[in-house]
Amino acid sequence: NFPATTNLFFPNKVDSFGHPNESDHQPNITAMSIVEQYVHKHGGNMVIEKILIANNGIAAVKAIRSIHQWAYKVFGDMKAIQFVVMATSDDIQANAEYIRLADEFEEVPGGSNNNNYANVSLIVDIAERTGVQGVWAGWGHASENPELPAALAKVGIAFLGPPAGPMRDLGDKISSTLLAQSANVPTVPWSGSGLVVDYANDKIPNDIVQKASVNSIEQAIEASKRIGCPVMIKASEGGGGKGIRRINDLNEIALGFEQVQKEVP
Repeated sequence: NFPATTNLFFPNKVDSFGHPNESDHQPNITAMSIVEQYVHKHGGNMVIEKILIANNGIAAVKAIRSIHQWAYKVFGDMKAIQFVVMATSDDIQANAEYIRLADEFEEVPGGSNNNNYANVSLIVDIAERTGVQGVWAGWGHASENPELPAALAKVGIAFLGPPAGPMRDLGDKISSTLLAQSANVPTVPWSGSGLVVDYANDKIPNDIVQKASVNSIEQAIEASKRIGCPVMIKASEGGGGKGIRRINDLNEIALGFEQVQKEVP
């Protein structure tokens, strides 16, 4: 198979020196794989014939089965797209279904997902070594870590999901709320009420983020006066109920603000 950017020439299109005639060259469709032909036909510029699944279990099973079904429907060959999966020793010993569905697997360390499916450097290393053109992370693990699409972009591998910028902004409670109200999505009164952004450049200006943020007890008191108690103090990061306090009276703000800061540094 030829890379998507390779120039293919018909053998009779040569000059007197036997070199390809640049003015007459055109893609040799018959020399392309069925996937390359599909991409060429639809005006695409990147051919993905091999995908790394940076996940396990039912997420990996659903991804592989879905693309197998699509490939059979479109190409008449469910194996037109190849799959590499990551597998811990526990998954291998259990003969996990997603491993059986894959074309090859790479064994990865067990334990916490920081050792495997959430390890960005490991995922990128495996992607490069196995020669995949795309990585699908599914849900959980590294799927919402903007460092993964950013790192893959640096080595020319596609991340099958949103780019790093929007992922980073939507994962931040201040930036995501700014985006929501800029798109006229109703939001509750908050410290950034009324601020709007133009997201044409996939980046929220830092000065707008700072205007919406509360960085001190004094700012928290001022914002609470505008909103009206009761209010909620919430860290821009953190989840699972961490970094959140209900404030019923302005006198409670100092203590609540400090507690939130300690829970989510």
